Amino acid sequence: MREAFFLAVTQSRAKRSCAGAGRGVRCAQMDTNLYLVGFMGTGKSTVGRQVARQTGFDFLDSDHEIERKQGKPVSQIFTEQGEPAFRAMEREFIEHGHPAKRCVVSCGGGLVVPPGMLELLRSRGVIICMHAPIETILQRTMHASHRPLLQVENPEQRLRELYAQREELYRRTGTMVLTDKRPLREISAHVLRVYRQEAASFGK
Repeated sequence: MREAFFLAVTQSRAKRSCAGAGRGVRCAQMDTNLYLVGFMGTGKSTVGRQVARQTGFDFLDSDHEIERKQGKPVSQIFTEQGEPAFRAMEREFIEHGHPAKRCVVSCGGGLVVPPGMLELLRSRGVIICMHAPIETILQRTMHASHRPLLQVENPEQRLRELYAQREELYRRTGTMVLTDKRPLREISAHVLRVYRQEAASFGK
């Protein structure tokens, strides 16, 4: 009931915001894409699906979309073609592989790492970074067999190294939302608050 009430309030506020925009002017709050970035295991897909349901947007997972197009899992792409080829596929997806409006996109953990990718995302929509402490991420990912960057002799060490390498970059992507020890409804409400604020000024 509380979730339904929140959705109704969110939609009502969005409609009021659009009402003053004038005929022929699209409401940024209702159209601008939302990109969820952050390290693996921070809950991007789980939160993204919830936010998409609440906004009526389409939900897309960049890894899943690449897998669908290539007809093979990400781990196989890494093995057969290498990480640079996969990063090129991520760029292609962001540039041409999804709608320009009304999408919530869960981005792969390394999508923002290559030079120019963060700027590209910023030109496409609102970016919010999902964040969790390294110990929480370790608990969530240590037994995952589908993460190619962890298919090494010492996955915990590799995870800690990647986290340390990327943490500063993630902090520069956009507003950070903590996903550790919080209920999903609270996290999604936080994300929606940030999204409404930032979408209202997107492109200005």
